[in-house]
Amino acid sequence: RSLSEQYNQINTNRSTVPSVKINTMTDDRIRCALVFRNDAGGVTLLAKYDFVSDYEAHEGAATEGTLYAGRGNYGDAVSMVIKNDPPGAVQLESIGGFKVVQSDVHQVVYGGDSDGICLAVVTGLRYPSRVATQMLTDLYGKYSQALGEEAKTAAPNSLNRKSKPILTEYCQKYSDLQSVDKASALIGKVDGVKVQMQENIATMLNNMEQTETISNQASQLNEQASVFKKKSTDLKRQMKCKNMKMTIIIVALVLGILLTVLFPMIQKARKAAGEEGNP
Repeated sequence: RSLSEQYNQINTNRSTVPSVKINTMTDDRIRCALVFRNDAGGVTLLAKYDFVSDYEAHEGAATEGTLYAGRGNYGDAVSMVIKNDPPGAVQLESIGGFKVVQSDVHQVVYGGDSDGICLAVVTGLRYPSRVATQMLTDLYGKYSQALGEEAKTAAPNSLNRKSKPILTEYCQKYSDLQSVDKASALIGKVDGVKVQMQENIATMLNNMEQTETISNQASQLNEQASVFKKKSTDLKRQMKCKNMKMTIIIVALVLGILLTVLFPMIQKARKAAGEEGNP
């Protein structure tokens, strides 16, 4: 079987919840830094620092599930990887022979020196392996100076306390990809521009929809105004005709009244005038 298949099998055996698919590592986070000694006696774990143990015990446990029932114990898995495929040849007093092994949810990057001291880092699958290699190279300079001689003969897990400050420092430093890797920083800027462009496009589309809505409302108002104008004109014409009819009726009534009153008077005046002309 391939190293990645063996690594997956170890992770499956270590998990207490095999029925749940674990996907906490499909990101760009640093999970764990480890120090080994690889010599004739085998692969010995000297120190281990779980950088995101708080994340897996709190945030990750609530939403994503935790690795190894929340313990984050990568020691056995990485030991098996190094045992089956040790780091390549390196120069004296330097770390090299870097190798990368990936499982379904893990990525392990490791390298060693000529004395058998091996440094490894466990990350999410999207963490750039070139940055992990850079981290181990940077870490090796300080670690070999501080604990290199002691690591050659130290007992298993005996350097956890002494190694923790150094491992913590470099895990924290390299956890911010954009500050240590120009490519990641550029990708971050590009992603930021993409997000801003998407927001601008969404705003523009929203403005277009609002403009279209306003245009439709204006068209409706114009139509309503035309209808109102037509109705007003019709009403004005109707009122004018009605007023003319009323005027005619009033005039006819007045004339009728005048005729009714004046006609008898005229008749009476004529009759009186005829009687005076014939005594």
